[in-house]
Amino acid sequence: MVLRVAGGYVPSVRAGAIDLERIMEPAVLPDSGIWHPLAPVIFDNIQEYNEWYENVHCTMAGIPKDAPTVGLIMQKSHIATKDDGHYVGIVQELERRGAKVACVYTGGLDFSAPMTEYLADSYGEGRVDSVVNLTGFSLVGGPASQDAVKSKEVLMKFNRPYMVSIPLCFQSFTEWQNSSLGLHPVQVALQVSLPEIDGAIEPLIFSGRDGTSGRTIPMQDRIAAVATRALNWARLRKKENADKKICIALFQFPPDKGNVGTAAYLDVFGSIFSVMQELKSKGYTIDNMPEDVEGLQKAILEDSEASYSMSDLNVEYRMSVDQYESLCPYSHDLRENWGAPPGTLNTDGKDMLIYGKRFGNIFLGVQPTFGYEGDPMRLLFAKSASPHHGFAAFYTYLEYVFQADAMLHFGTHGSLEFMPGKQVGMSGNCYPDRLISVLPNLYYYAANNPSEATIAKRRSYASTISYLTPPADNAGLYKGLKELSELIKSYQGLRENEQRGGMIVNSIIATARVCNLDKDIEDLPGEEDDQQKVTMEARDMVVGQIYRRLMEIESRALPMGLHRIGVPPTAEESIATLVNIAQLDRPDNEAGPIRSMPRIIAESVGRDIEELYQSSDKGVLADVELLRSIVLASRAAVRSMVVESTNSEGRVESVNPVMRDMFSFFGGGSPWKKALEENGFPDADEEKLRPLFRYLEGCLGEIVRNNEVPSLMRALEGQFIEPGPGGDPIRNPDVLPTGKNMHALDPQSIPTKAASDVAFVVVARLLESMAAKGENPESIAFTLWGTDNIKTYGESLAQVLALIGCRPVPDSLGRVNKVELISLEELGRPRIDVVCNCSGVFRDLFINQMNLLDRAVKMAAEADEPLEMNYVRKHSMEQAEELNISLRQAATRVFSNASGSYSANVGIAIENGAQIDEEQLQEQLAT
Repeated sequence: MVLRVAGGYVPSVRAGAIDLERIMEPAVLPDSGIWHPLAPVIFDNIQEYNEWYENVHCTMAGIPKDAPTVGLIMQKSHIATKDDGHYVGIVQELERRGAKVACVYTGGLDFSAPMTEYLADSYGEGRVDSVVNLTGFSLVGGPASQDAVKSKEVLMKFNRPYMVSIPLCFQSFTEWQNSSLGLHPVQVALQVSLPEIDGAIEPLIFSGRDGTSGRTIPMQDRIAAVATRALNWARLRKKENADKKICIALFQFPPDKGNVGTAAYLDVFGSIFSVMQELKSKGYTIDNMPEDVEGLQKAILEDSEASYSMSDLNVEYRMSVDQYESLCPYSHDLRENWGAPPGTLNTDGKDMLIYGKRFGNIFLGVQPTFGYEGDPMRLLFAKSASPHHGFAAFYTYLEYVFQADAMLHFGTHGSLEFMPGKQVGMSGNCYPDRLISVLPNLYYYAANNPSEATIAKRRSYASTISYLTPPADNAGLYKGLKELSELIKSYQGLRENEQRGGMIVNSIIATARVCNLDKDIEDLPGEEDDQQKVTMEARDMVVGQIYRRLMEIESRALPMGLHRIGVPPTAEESIATLVNIAQLDRPDNEAGPIRSMPRIIAESVGRDIEELYQSSDKGVLADVELLRSIVLASRAAVRSMVVESTNSEGRVESVNPVMRDMFSFFGGGSPWKKALEENGFPDADEEKLRPLFRYLEGCLGEIVRNNEVPSLMRALEGQFIEPGPGGDPIRNPDVLPTGKNMHALDPQSIPTKAASDVAFVVVARLLESMAAKGENPESIAFTLWGTDNIKTYGESLAQVLALIGCRPVPDSLGRVNKVELISLEELGRPRIDVVCNCSGVFRDLFINQMNLLDRAVKMAAEADEPLEMNYVRKHSMEQAEELNISLRQAATRVFSNASGSYSANVGIAIENGAQIDEEQLQEQLAT
């Protein structure tokens, strides 16, 4: 190329000095095509490739004709520059294991183009059995401009397991190897978080980068893991259901306390029974299946009453120490913490015990616990933790003895994903990677907990399937609180009667004190203060404050029982969820802004809902009562909508808005309009109600869709699981329907502008309420949780920034990588100092945001401002002088557990009641 340029374009080179005709013509690599390291050419159609591959290559390589096929997506740049060692390595590994491959590439960033052109049929469905994206980027748009909507559309049609494996880009192989974090935070955001939104699973690293030459280094052990896992997913498509072996893992925490088969918000045994019934109907081999849930429970637990201990569990298999050590490749590494096997956990002193029950090709196994629960002193001193021999034996049994084709972890959550190792991008020495090995891992996870689900996805390679959490309904009142409510109703009818009204208020105050409401209500009059001697307005204010507190207690949301997978919620449960959904304004709704039900009803009587909330908080009796009426009317309106679609069994089978619209036309108004009229709000605007109830109808249909068991069946047949956001279905109904492969959000997108706006309002109200009590804080401590920030799109993160007096600054793509100080003139108050303790999950998901917080604190500390207006600077200067350190060091305010750790374990140490003094607990927390 250089000779051609010199001979044709450099004037100083003598004409004819370079014989251009003798120079080889440049080989033009097509912009996209089908590649194979041993193929003679780049193919531009799948038929020609298959003819060469099947008739020439497979015959020479000894690959069976009926072998599963794995599709590989690659980048043109690596092929063009011959920096393709990692690609060659994975092709060789797959073919060595008996799989066929089809490798496609493109020079652009829309990797869906070659995927659909070469690997899919005319309907968009995959011709291959599984697909691995080796670029590490989103399917459409790469790292720059992801198009998740198009990616999801393509992958849903393609309908094959979709893995995204990661080449190291932002660190060398040595840097990654020595890092306890694993992947660089920027790479986590671009090559893990964004592909997860597409529906990608199993973010394994498969190649490194040489720190000197910059060329790619194949990582053979990781390539073997990627190849085997892709092949195992592909085999699920090929294998008959009757021949597939499935392990269902139950959890128990804490142990020995009746907690076998527990999970967050889930009826575990009832759900497993529903799943096993469906598996049996699909042709899976299930022998001696119990007739009911109780029989299933007894099969696992010999004692069906509470207080189970491990000795009460059914032993399915006894693994000798010799067999364990011969099958478990890392058993020797566990001796440092647990001594020689069999140890003291999950053993009879001779053999390793595998607890559970086998029903033909289905094994219900009980996952062992961490092992530290009964020995708090070990928590203090064992900083290099590892699973115990019994834990390792359980997963060794699944892979080598039972020989499971797939794993199903049942409910939120187990211990596997929290075992020691790198945070993201694990090596073969990380214990979650060692334990799950090459088993396809499906995981039922609560839809409202995307943060810990994300840990399971990244550290145990789980394909999550979300399940619905039980709806929350009002807690209601009981005993003395109910009596208090009746007294308040009596007062409302007799408040103008000076004598009887005062007497009732005296009784209200006495009952409130018996119910300990005086602890919550400041300046509550004493029983000796005769309310007959005060004005009616003063009595109203006292009763209003008590009534407001009573309403808070009554309206507290409590879960309505446990969810059973495969059983949609009842009509009553749906009403509870929809009432909560209807309480929120949705200005950003795609189909147009939606006003909340309370706002529409309040406007119908000439009130603003925000002003009504504030006056109710102050205890204005009339407004407290009005707010209660609005709540009751809202429930009645929602009920009128749901009743229209409820069958005789109290469940919603289908939602038919067309029939309801006809009824409204001929019946003189919608059911919800009539319900509001009957509850005292005849003037509610039908035009404002219509978009709200259309939205609620859509939500109702998604709530009752039974997608949790079908998603599992599709996954076990080697199909794609639809991706979707996790979080609070009240705040974000896009979480519905459940049964999706949950993802969190782009970690660089928070805090959003909406979250920041809310945060500034919350902070202002917090400081106002504290000032009203005579408190003017100089510092405030925060605990930042991963799930909360996903649900609220970073509201608590934004609250920290608001206290400091900083605002996030998004770039043109909406990613928040900068912060700026708000001037003191605009802020109008001092900058409040903060201390942030970030959970381990928050640290894993939002490490860039931790850096953002640290930057904001240091900017505030270094701002040349009066100390009385900048408490961050004031305290940092004091600490710098006291500790003889720099100002920047003194301005450290953001803390978390060490990498790979998810708890200081102080709580467990206390619960187990050992003789641990305060100094040891402090040491446990700090280290």
